[in-house]
Amino acid sequence: MQHHSRPAVSVIFPIVLTCALLLIASSLSGQAGSGDSKSAQKLSASSIQIEPTDPGDVPMPPEFRMAIYESLIAHIKKTGKFQHVYRSGDKDAASAPDLVTLRTTARSFTKGSQKKREVTTVTGSTKMTLNVHITDHAGQLLVDRDVQGKVRFLGENLRATYDFSKKVATIVRDTF
Repeated sequence: MQHHSRPAVSVIFPIVLTCALLLIASSLSGQAGSGDSKSAQKLSASSIQIEPTDPGDVPMPPEFRMAIYESLIAHIKKTGKFQHVYRSGDKDAASAPDLVTLRTTARSFTKGSQKKREVTTVTGSTKMTLNVHITDHAGQLLVDRDVQGKVRFLGENLRATYDFSKKVATIVRDTF
């Protein structure tokens, strides 16, 4: 009889252990889920105002700053998250009750070479990193991230502004 009890214990113990681990895991994931749902809550705003890029101390050519600004406006409009996308200085923005403002400040900029990129995939990339600030009407910070834009292979240097704006649009889509 002792012979039969050992196999029963060796079969039952792993099952009990597995059930206990599953219970612990499900209770932990339930706790994490409740915390995640709070952080996953999206903000709401019907309007956004986009300010021109501040070069800061970074020597960024004016054509890149203008391309970033125009590309941001286009990509933010494409998200469909806002009823109104205002340019800097638009007087109508002042009357928007839940206006948020997007500001970008250059952190680093490396102008590459389109010719070098066409010849080799190792050199010639254009890279830029900008800090993205989104604040509410009262000036409270909602988003503060450094975002990189780059063009490594084919394409003109200004393509880095497209890459950057696409990433900012994703942040906006995820936040609002």
